[in-house]
Amino acid sequence: MRTIFTFIISLIITAGAFAQSAGEIKREKPDLEQIKRATLDKSSPYYYPKLMQEFQRNDTLMKLDKYRHLYLGYMFQEDYNPYRSAQRSIQYNVLDKSKKLTRQECDSVIAYTQKALADNPFNLGEMVMLINALREKGKTNLANIWQYKLNHLLMAIVSTGTGEDEENAWYVIEPLHEYVLLNMMDFTVSDHLFYDPYYEYLTVTDKDGKKRGGYYFNIKTLLEEYYRKHPEEL
Repeated sequence: MRTIFTFIISLIITAGAFAQSAGEIKREKPDLEQIKRATLDKSSPYYYPKLMQEFQRNDTLMKLDKYRHLYLGYMFQEDYNPYRSAQRSIQYNVLDKSKKLTRQECDSVIAYTQKALADNPFNLGEMVMLINALREKGKTNLANIWQYKLNHLLMAIVSTGTGEDEENAWYVIEPLHEYVLLNMMDFTVSDHLFYDPYYEYLTVTDKDGKKRGGYYFNIKTLLEEYYRKHPEEL
């Protein structure tokens, strides 16, 4: 499994937004109670409003530990909704790497994705499209900043486990993030299964269409927070 993990790291790093070897990434199951306390504590360096302000600045100073608290800590914020959906005024497939946008389409995508990310800063699919459109427009520096953010959010997910079994399942705050992560690993999801009490298992194929097993995701806290706010859905 270490080979798979090294592959994940190398693939995410390919955009050149930062350099960090696989050996430097600590993989451990997150202590969500500790993360909740830290992100709600005004005296903590992980206090959520401070983390979000730092994230929204156009710099590349935040490191993985803060990204873990930012990403996973979002589940404990009042505006968190893992199943929120946005109605697009323009249509595109965020996971389709083959389609090349025209310059006019790039302008529309940039305008839309910036609006979408202002509403939901962890909309990773829109972030992928924003980066692609910025690069097509030659706005390399801004694209690199967004690439750094995307890379570290994906690292925050990868750092929660290996994905190889239920005990080491990856944690996500939105179901779509499972697809974005696996797509960034050059996989296509072929099937999506739910296992009680709170696991999702996504089987994948590689770019040649060959089956490559699957990966586990832990959505326990995601479900708990959603149903706490929406008990009528139970």
